Amino acid sequence: MKDARDIIIAPIISENTMSQMQENNTYTFKVAKNANKIEVRNAVEEIFSVKVVNVNTINVRGKKRRLGFHTGKKPDWKKALVKLAEDDEIEVYEGL
Repeated sequence: MKDARDIIIAPIISENTMSQMQENNTYTFKVAKNANKIEVRNAVEEIFSVKVVNVNTINVRGKKRRLGFHTGKKPDWKKALVKLAEDDEIEVYEGL
């Protein structure tokens, strides 16, 4: 079995995700590309000691970038939206 900290890479903090946290008790995480919903659920429950109600995953395609004549692409990654039970919450701190 994979380690929970290898599955959950980082929380995603933006205006949109902060409003989802307050209104729907839904938290957004960047997760490993090969992680499935069951692994994400178990990892969040293990790390934060909360009850997960629902997990949605999204494969995000990397954006094309350009520097002068050279073109490239940012890496693809996976995002997970995790809905918690009503009485649970996670302390997520915004950077420094």
